[in-house]
Amino acid sequence: MAFIYYITQVQFEFGAIRLLKQECERVGITRPLIVTDPGVKAAGILEKALDALPGLKVTVFDQTPSNPTETAVRAAAELYKAGSCDGLIAVGGGSAIDCAKGVAIAATHEGPLTTYATIEGGSPKITERTAPLIAVPTTSGTGSEVARGAIIIVDDHRKLGFHSWHLVPKTAICDPELTFGLPAKLTAATGMDAIAHCMETFMSAAFNPPADGIALDGLERGWAHIERATRNGSDREARLNLMSASMQGAMAFQKGLGCVHSLSHSLGGVDPRLHHGTLNAMFLPAVIGFNASTESIQKDRRLERMAKAMGLGSANDIQDAIHDMNARLGLPKGLAEMGVRKEMFDKIITGALADHCHKTNPRLASIADYEAMLENSM
Repeated sequence: MAFIYYITQVQFEFGAIRLLKQECERVGITRPLIVTDPGVKAAGILEKALDALPGLKVTVFDQTPSNPTETAVRAAAELYKAGSCDGLIAVGGGSAIDCAKGVAIAATHEGPLTTYATIEGGSPKITERTAPLIAVPTTSGTGSEVARGAIIIVDDHRKLGFHSWHLVPKTAICDPELTFGLPAKLTAATGMDAIAHCMETFMSAAFNPPADGIALDGLERGWAHIERATRNGSDREARLNLMSASMQGAMAFQKGLGCVHSLSHSLGGVDPRLHHGTLNAMFLPAVIGFNASTESIQKDRRLERMAKAMGLGSANDIQDAIHDMNARLGLPKGLAEMGVRKEMFDKIITGALADHCHKTNPRLASIADYEAMLENSM
């Protein structure tokens, strides 16, 4: 049976952050905890959010790490309880939004966060008690503002997924102005994350035609505008389209992702310093090559349709086009340049096989398959 769900309220326009108080009132949040990070605070975006909340008692947690951890979730949950908060506002990239989703669980449910991890059978334990969340993305990458999942490094150093429809933000406030001036490398890495979401979910074999259409359009927007957005941080058209691609990728990946993400999640747990979007960019060509011969990919001409959306002449051009795009964006040439070593492979593969994205790849990968993908991504 196919389950198709679309999804939450989205306010998408330049200057949309001004609607923050209105959306709090709609949702019923009167004492919000803002979850953000030091970079967002330093860029002045936290101040914009606070200015949009006159008259509300606001508590702030501004110490989200670049890869959210259970430790950060606990610290923010303590602030939530101490401030008698009744809802959350995430202001930041995927890390801040995912951290806030962790807080939405931890502040309202008993026991360690791992209890609620997807691969631990924890999804059904996440209930309607979950704290309401409004998400304000400041990057164009994860699309977590419209997604039901969060990725968090738990206390035993595994990078785990948490999934529930109760975690979907009540409102996504998508304001492309908040991404103006985002550093070029971060624009490139998060933009490739969005593109990876669109491509990988489109390759998934699950039946969800609306998701396929959204993903393909998102790929076309993201691929056409990522270079412009990276080169000119104030290009309004490019920033709008890249933010849309990010949102669309996450709307679509309810279909499921695949080996790109199972590898990125695992490697991100092994070395939390590595950026998730950059890892996705490194793994995409090898995983596309691995998936190319899959019956569902060939039957539905999925690579040919992606190639058309990317303005390429042939499906055979996709892998080289991604390598070329990574180079033009200033991203690493491969994993070795990021400090990944072959002696890490066993640990990465073990994590990938256990990841929630492993089984939704259109072709089930073996240990040897993952080893070959890692080799091809070095």
